[in-house]
Amino acid sequence: MKKTVVLGASDNPTRYSFLAVDKLKRFGHDVVAIGKKIGKVGNTDVITDRPEEKDVDTVTLYLNPQHQKQYYDYILSLHPKRIIFNPGAENDELYDLAKANGIQPLEACTLVMLNTGQY
Repeated sequence: MKKTVVLGASDNPTRYSFLAVDKLKRFGHDVVAIGKKIGKVGNTDVITDRPEEKDVDTVTLYLNPQHQKQYYDYILSLHPKRIIFNPGAENDELYDLAKANGIQPLEACTLVMLNTGQY
């Protein structure tokens, strides 16, 4: 399964990031949920620190571009295979940085990708 870092994770069940963490786990993916406050999505902890992770397949973004800037170095340090820019998280600057670092940028929806077998 694909280790996924969810940036912008929330313990609020009405947020798409909550639904993504929950669905990723239900599909058997290893999830690291990083948000602005500590919480839980099911049995997954939402953390506020930036842990060193290895073998990250995907970083999926639920942050607007202004809030992404503080994570650029962290995202690149994870060496993910791809970054998913969910609706509202589109960011040309990070998109170009990803491409320059050999990371596939995708403007897509994690939930749709999971539901349609494209994840």
